[in-house]
Amino acid sequence: MSLAVTGTETGTRTMVRVEEVHKSYGTGAAAVHALRGVSFEVPKGELVALKGRSGSGKTTLLNLLGGLDEPDAGRITVAGHGLGDLGEEGLLALRRDRIGFVFQTFGLIPVLTAAENVGVPLRLRRADRREREERVALLLSLVGLADHAEQRPGELSGGQQQRVAIARALANSPSLLIADEPTGQLDAETGLAVMELLRAVVRSEGVTAVVATHDTTLLGLADRVLELSDGELTERTGSIERTGTAGA
Repeated sequence: MSLAVTGTETGTRTMVRVEEVHKSYGTGAAAVHALRGVSFEVPKGELVALKGRSGSGKTTLLNLLGGLDEPDAGRITVAGHGLGDLGEEGLLALRRDRIGFVFQTFGLIPVLTAAENVGVPLRLRRADRREREERVALLLSLVGLADHAEQRPGELSGGQQQRVAIARALANSPSLLIADEPTGQLDAETGLAVMELLRAVVRSEGVTAVVATHDTTLLGLADRVLELSDGELTERTGSIERTGTAGA
């Protein structure tokens, strides 16, 4: 199944719309309220940082945006598609055709080369060999790893592996990129370089991105910062001055 581009998707500047979303785990006195009435929108082409300490609800929210979990209440729309209206097959198609994922753990296949890892989503889509090779070469060049195409993950540094993961997430030209603590396993300098790369590829590929992080030094690279605390959206800041302190 392929996900058709809807009139809503082509006719709006909004890529993500979250409306009064609630999510809890457990029942009764033991219930954990991960999200409490969260609402926000993300325009197309914007890089939004999702800020919050561990346990604030960031990962839960990203899982909902990616259609990996369902809210208890509320509505989520991505690329013009209401996630609750799609069904399992539709969600699979959305994740394949419209959403790219980058995780804290790189998730690369150890026995495959960098080029082969980037090409996995294209193979799943049954892209022909020429298209795969051209797209993989373009993406590896974009993330600065054209000379490392034939190396396996174990031969690459942590920063290089995350660059491969970013290239893989972009393989099918997604509308939305979801990144959950993409610098969590990297040192500060490498993490900053990866975030700068992420911002650059979002611009060059015309992708919308939602990136979860608790590292305040990286927030200045985002167009906007949303802060979660105990499942509630407690702060919304506009564009951050590039010359100022993050969060100032």
